[in-house]
Amino acid sequence: MPIDLDLSMMSGKQERFFRSRKRFVCYGGARGGGKSWSLRMKITMMALKHGGIRILLLRRTYPELEQNHIRVLRSMLKGTAKYTESKKTFEFANGSVIILGYCKSESDVLQYQGNEYDVICIDEATQFTYYQFQTLTACVRGANSFPKRMYLTCNPGGVGHEWVKRLFITRKYERAEKADDYEFIGATAFDNKALLKHDPEYIDMLNNLDDDLRAAWRDGNWDMLAGQYFKEFRRSVHVIEPFAIPDHWRRYRGIDYGLDCLACVWVAVDEGGNYYVYREYAESDKIISEGAQDICALSEGERIEYTVAPPDMWSRSQESAKDKSDIFAENGLVLIKGSNDREAGWLAVKEMLRIYGEGDRQYARLKIFSSCERLSEYLPALQRSVKKPTDCMTEPHEITHLPDALRYFMLLYTTPSKPPEEKTELQKYREKVFRELKRGQKKHRRF
Repeated sequence: MPIDLDLSMMSGKQERFFRSRKRFVCYGGARGGGKSWSLRMKITMMALKHGGIRILLLRRTYPELEQNHIRVLRSMLKGTAKYTESKKTFEFANGSVIILGYCKSESDVLQYQGNEYDVICIDEATQFTYYQFQTLTACVRGANSFPKRMYLTCNPGGVGHEWVKRLFITRKYERAEKADDYEFIGATAFDNKALLKHDPEYIDMLNNLDDDLRAAWRDGNWDMLAGQYFKEFRRSVHVIEPFAIPDHWRRYRGIDYGLDCLACVWVAVDEGGNYYVYREYAESDKIISEGAQDICALSEGERIEYTVAPPDMWSRSQESAKDKSDIFAENGLVLIKGSNDREAGWLAVKEMLRIYGEGDRQYARLKIFSSCERLSEYLPALQRSVKKPTDCMTEPHEITHLPDALRYFMLLYTTPSKPPEEKTELQKYREKVFRELKRGQKKHRRF
């Protein structure tokens, strides 16, 4: 049965989106611009026209995927493509396939790693982290001649606001990124003919929003809702290559715990009072005993001054009548109580991120090892709370745990490490004699 592709209500912006030949195309920028419809029609037409291609369509969560795309596509493609519920795929007679998926957490994106797709579509891309986007770009490949594409739709705001804005709005490219590969097609509710015809009250709803939200959601203004809390963050300054931590540097840990995620950061302090986050841990579905043992194993051989935790660790656990801190201690991880003053904690982090100097001489007191990939991704992704500008938003929740662990640590007093004392000639001589005596004892035992 032929599919009815009704394009009569298509806007000029949507036609431009359908005709674009850029490798990375981002459509939208405001609410009500017809993004989801455009994406569904685009991939359907591509699958029908080009046989044997693989298309991946993603949303952040499965309920969003089901509500916005699976239900609609099942009705729209009935008799045209075979839907397999277990695989979440639409298979066309010409061999093309549309695969539907989601990436609720960072680790979800790894299920697509190693697969090849001719086209990847990310609906509501600002709900995805830069790490997820980068991982997916490596999957757009294949040996066939079909030109590889990524299509994104989005509104301002969300965890991915900054990277989408950089690539498609301000167009500040890094490393091997090429400006000619990227195109942004801005659309608002006023471009959506179908919406204006069938739901004209939607515009009234947008008009009644607060100034900042109205500018972002109605007009597609990327500056009004930028909201990045740590605007000080610069990857070139704050993220460094790992090195061996000197033995005399003081080492600390900060944790944040919930059954959805146990997060821990390891921080070393040098002689000048500079902080180095040299290890991270973030795992979901960990009971306290398992998580504590993991953290202790990762710290084996190190002298940790203390481990700071949120105050609610001293509340009774659901698993027993003990405090959570007691269960951590029983499993080798002794905690000290931190402060739950969110404003003071975030301001302390901001202070440590402050950049001094200019040009190549820029530096900051807080540095993060590049091996701590999630913290260096999540920290600049935190958005300023709309209701309380001195605080961070708590959503998306999955990106807050590692920054929270760092925040708890930052509010406790630390002292710079003492440089190792220079040994006197007498001390060096005594150590030499002691080593020779030990070698002599071993030789004597051998015979």
